Formats: sequence, structure tokens, C-alpha cells
Amino acid sequence: METNTAIRCRGLAIGYPAAEHGFGAEPVLDGVDLDVPQGGFLTILGPSGCGKSTLLRVVADLLAPLGGDITVLGGPPHAARMRRDIGFVFQDPTLLPWRSVRANIELPLQVGGGRGTRPDGLATDDLLALLGLGGLGERMPDQLSGGQRQRVAIARALLSRPRILLMDEPFGALDEITRDRLNDELLALWRRTDTTVVFVTHSIAEAVYLGQEVLVLAAHPGRVQEIVDLRPLKDAEGRCDRDAPEITAVCAHLRRLLAAGSGVP
Repeated sequence: METNTAIRCRGLAIGYPAAEHGFGAEPVLDGVDLDVPQGGFLTILGPSGCGKSTLLRVVADLLAPLGGDITVLGGPPHAARMRRDIGFVFQDPTLLPWRSVRANIELPLQVGGGRGTRPDGLATDDLLALLGLGGLGERMPDQLSGGQRQRVAIARALLSRPRILLMDEPFGALDEITRDRLNDELLALWRRTDTTVVFVTHSIAEAVYLGQEVLVLAAHPGRVQEIVDLRPLKDAEGRCDRDAPEITAVCAHLRRLLAAGSGVP
């Protein structure tokens, strides 16, 4: 069943089974009601330990939910994963140091019996050009800057032309100028590919600049605190002025929410 909703959660409880850690399967995050439209850009903020990364793992079918319901592209997460509709980018690019940029991007083609991408996937040269890596295909990872390595990781995730791109603090280790530049590049990429993006970050400014909506999670217990709609503040390209008074006001509101939801007296 196809819908216009990329990700739909109702009463979702997520966490880790008791066998993994030797204690009861108490949810890390509970009671999640969420709708992410196809082609949307959702950013996620919250204190450490509130379940941000765990939520991405459930969407990607890397972890089964403890309770509630989740559908991805109109069906179970497993079906979306098997169709290669989901790409995942982590904070660490995890590039293999003995493989060139091109070979790292094409790694999914060599795993899973050569079924690492879909027939309509993007060509490597197209990805190199799309991510500003043209002419760098034969370089090794240690010959790249931090921003370039993260672009390679994004290119690898886009190889199968996923309909949903999950990003877990991908720019967290980069300096502020590089991060701002990659934020702009990511917005341009999102608009060009019409991919649904779910992006976890600890940066309030980054969450506001990138997101059409911001999901704010609270800790102890993990729960949805608020979903802030930023679309009225964005232009047709999904951008905004970082220093505009209304953006500054939203950042201040989010900061208050995070402080209230941190679980720390």
C-alpha cells in the first residue's frame, strides 16, 4: 500500500531486548506518534540517551520495535529495506582505507551477492559529480578532507537511489564552516533528488536550518516533547536566513525545550 507518508509511527516503543543487556526490556523511547511526508526533511533533537539514534535503527529495520506500529513507505520497515529504499549515513564515514573513493562508493555492489543496489541506482560518476567529488574517484581516504570523506559516505548511501535517507549526526565531527557548507549542499541534494531525509543532530542551529520540521525528544523517560513546523519560515528551496529574528526566536524556543526535557534538575 503506497501513501504520501514516508514514515508513520503510532504509539511506537523502541529499545533493546532484555537479553542484550541483562535487564528488562524497558523502552528507551515510548509513545511515539509521528508522520514524515514523502520528500520531507525532518531533523531530530534531544538529550543524549533519549532514543534519537535508536529511532533511526527501527526505521532502517536494524532493530525491531518493542511495541506500537511503524510503517515505512506504506509497509513494514523490512519490506523497505529489502527493496533498498533506505540509505544510512553515520557520524563516522567508515571508509575502507585500502579502497579508493570510487571503490568505497561501490562497496554495496560487492556485498550481499552483488545485489547491493537497485537496477535504477545512480552511476558512480553521477554520484561523484553530484557530491562535488569529480576528479577524486581514484584518491584514497587519507588524501581527503573530513568534509570530502563525509561526501563519499553520502554518495555510497545514495548508490541505490534510496527513497529515504537516514543521517545520524553526519557532520558532528566537522568544523563549523565545513558543516555550514555541507548543510547547504545537503539541502540542494535533497531538493534535486526529492529524497525523504531524517537527520539527527545535537546542534539546534543545524536542526533549524535544515529541517522542514524539528522533532524534539525528551529523556527520562524518552518521549516526544514537541514537533515544530518550520515550513512557514523557509523559502521555496527549503532555506532560511540563519540570523533572521524569527529563526533566532525558534532556536531559543528549542533550547528551552531541550533544557526542560533533559531530565536533569
